[in-house]
Amino acid sequence: MNHSNSSNPNSVSGSDKAETAKTKRAAAAATAAVTDVMSPETAVVGDPPPKPNYPLYRVHPGEPFHLADIDPDTAESYQGKKDVEAELEYQRERLQKLQERLFAEQQRSLLIVLQAMDTGGKDGTIKHVFQGINPQGCQVWSFKQPSVEELSHDFLWRYHQRTPPRGMITIFNRSHYEDVLIVRVKDLVPENVWRKRYQLINEFEHMLTLNHIMVVKFFLHISKNEQKKRLESRLNNPDKRWKFSFSDIKERQFWDDYQLAFEEAITNCSTDYAPWYVVPANKKWYRNLVVARAIADTLEAMNPQYPAETEALDNVKIPE
Repeated sequence: MNHSNSSNPNSVSGSDKAETAKTKRAAAAATAAVTDVMSPETAVVGDPPPKPNYPLYRVHPGEPFHLADIDPDTAESYQGKKDVEAELEYQRERLQKLQERLFAEQQRSLLIVLQAMDTGGKDGTIKHVFQGINPQGCQVWSFKQPSVEELSHDFLWRYHQRTPPRGMITIFNRSHYEDVLIVRVKDLVPENVWRKRYQLINEFEHMLTLNHIMVVKFFLHISKNEQKKRLESRLNNPDKRWKFSFSDIKERQFWDDYQLAFEEAITNCSTDYAPWYVVPANKKWYRNLVVARAIADTLEAMNPQYPAETEALDNVKIPE
């Protein structure tokens, strides 16, 4: 009887092995290219460390990381808001110019993930960092409790629908990470469900980057005492009371649980192609500068270009 490879469904031919190896090399090369872009501290910064020193807050895969090791009150050598005003404005101008190039290029996009404890400053960061950005090229999505339809799909379904189209910057104000945070702390799904999601999130973000959606993530790190001050400030200011919710007090009871959940999510899901930055955020003005510089440098590393002219325009005359 002839036992050739062609009759054995479990056999792998030499050509099949070569094709598999070719595919793996292509994927590795694409991932390496993305990794280079997502290392702006080496791709853009000429004389490290940059000011502010945002690479200091990057979480590197495989390295020990604990939230308690990062002082949320730090601000390097900056003393106050006035120290950063000019630099923040410069970074905003960079963002405006780079966003215009990204929009004109229409080839790639940028997804920015913001996570924080309650009162951590996600809204404020968006307001102050993206001031002056053309709204045609920037979207913000917030994710609340999932609907019945969303719950009938896989947990990433609703987030994938909101990822940025080509040429756009999209900001997730809370994100797919809620599905390894609140569901864990509130015991909404079993551990054997949420723990597997770390790998699924990594694969999801990897897929996005290989489809020209760069992903950069920021955890705005505040102290428990700072959260108390901000909640009290909302209560004491009539114009801010609308932002106060009794659920904020209830959630505060789970502070330690959330800190652990954030720490493990960041540890498991900070990758070379989609990094996490843990930004000290007690001082809002410092937080804004760090985030603005990190995003501007990331966009510069992406280096979007205006499209080439399709026709000679030098001799074009506009009719009267």
